[in-house]
Amino acid sequence: MNIPVTKGYLAKVIQKSSHSLDASYEELLQALPRQNLVNSDETGHKENGGKFWTWVFRANLFVLFKISPSRGSEVLIDVLGKEFNGILGCDYFSAYRKFMKDFDVRIQFCLAHLIRDIKFLVDYPDRAVKNYGTRLLDAVRELFHTIHLRDTMSQKQFTAKLEACKRAVLKIGATYVPSQKVAQNMVKRLLANGESYFTFITTSQIDPTNNCAEQAIRFVVIYRRVSQGTRSENGRLACERFFTVIATCARQGKSAFEFIKESIKNSCKGLPGPSLLPVASTP
Repeated sequence: MNIPVTKGYLAKVIQKSSHSLDASYEELLQALPRQNLVNSDETGHKENGGKFWTWVFRANLFVLFKISPSRGSEVLIDVLGKEFNGILGCDYFSAYRKFMKDFDVRIQFCLAHLIRDIKFLVDYPDRAVKNYGTRLLDAVRELFHTIHLRDTMSQKQFTAKLEACKRAVLKIGATYVPSQKVAQNMVKRLLANGESYFTFITTSQIDPTNNCAEQAIRFVVIYRRVSQGTRSENGRLACERFFTVIATCARQGKSAFEFIKESIKNSCKGLPGPSLLPVASTP
């Protein structure tokens, strides 16, 4: 349109757009601890050369992003709170384990990550470790084979079969364990938190993997590769809000552009912004 635009002007426009989304973002932030199921993941973020982390929290019908200098459990406390009573789907990262232990949170650890770690044992050069990993991997594969046969069984039969597969995985994981550290680490994991890999058996609508959170954060990983991160707290907050709107609108089948446009119009008129929180997302 042949209109000259300075970088400073673009920065001001971005900040105005970001501020127009404040109320919508805060509404989701307040609603998140009340959700029955939340899946979480995190990826790196750069700010002025410093190391930050972009966290994603995916509920049923909305997604929230939080950028923090910490990758520790304090982020989970800040976002989900100490009274979180839902189920948290996640990988086996230490921050989630600490959050689970400190506040008695129910967890669904990602079975896909467990399979990846078991495959590491299968490819290990020591024969005893390789055999141990192979036996364990076969047991987990039988579990997923049962999941794929869900439509051929009654609910009672399906649950009973899954319970049998769970017992087999945990039993094999604790039997004839080689003395090598990699195998000992695996059995310690299963003995300490093995039950939390199978929460999905007794609780409906829970996926045994954390794929939904990883899919929600994928576009942020791509954005990180083509951008230079952020340079200030304002930039960080803007990213949190834009990421949240983009992912949530995609989840709800809405246009993120139209939502942001409506938010800016309302802000200019002194009106409250539109809501990203559908009625169906609250317990």
